[in-house]
Amino acid sequence: MKKQKRSVKLVIVIMLASLLNVQRANSMAIRSFVALPIDQHGYVVRFSFEHLTGTDMGTFITSAAYGLAIDKALLIGIPYQVSPNDKDGFGDVSVLYRHTVLQDDFFSGTSRFALLAGAIVPTDSNRDPAVQAGFVYTFFKNRHEFDIDALYQAGIENRPDSGRYDISWQYRLLPTVYPDWGISPEFNVVTELNGRWSEGNEVTHQVTLGLQFVNSRWVIEGGVIKNLNNNEDLSVILSTRFHF
Repeated sequence: MKKQKRSVKLVIVIMLASLLNVQRANSMAIRSFVALPIDQHGYVVRFSFEHLTGTDMGTFITSAAYGLAIDKALLIGIPYQVSPNDKDGFGDVSVLYRHTVLQDDFFSGTSRFALLAGAIVPTDSNRDPAVQAGFVYTFFKNRHEFDIDALYQAGIENRPDSGRYDISWQYRLLPTVYPDWGISPEFNVVTELNGRWSEGNEVTHQVTLGLQFVNSRWVIEGGVIKNLNNNEDLSVILSTRFHF
């Protein structure tokens, strides 16, 4: 009987330890993928779709991230363009290496700064590649998270230079306080200022408003994107990601 009780206690301890060691999904910007923390040898897969309202145009993006080490990660994005007149096709593949150079963990929060470097690889022989570099900064405390990232993409040969920035604020609506025991889903509101630029054109500034449902291993999120340069442009975005 005593051995049986000890066995039951051991099973309970193992189960509780497994629950505590679940790699939680995290909040992050809806329009960017570079700020997401990745455990060593962990990986994340994300599927998103962005649709310009009033048109037949949209973009599917499949993204993946792999944790090479605690402070190193590989990020890949593969877009697929949907457009009228049967001009669908894969866009250029983005490959980024992220190296976290500064991290400060404190009570109920953390701050991180990482450098980004990589390339844009064309999927069409008629397009030229590009090299890209930038940074990402994250500050998280209690119910607030701020993510700031910027990328400059230098075109090779005939490819024009381009760039982007994303400034995101995520606020946890629920739970207001994490429970002492167990894992609780999160509901977050997300506000972003985004910018996109291509050589020869002015910067397109956008505002994104969205919501996130963050479970222990997966996330569903969506929002609306308002183009500040053109009051008539309004897009919707929906994505889901899975953490392993």
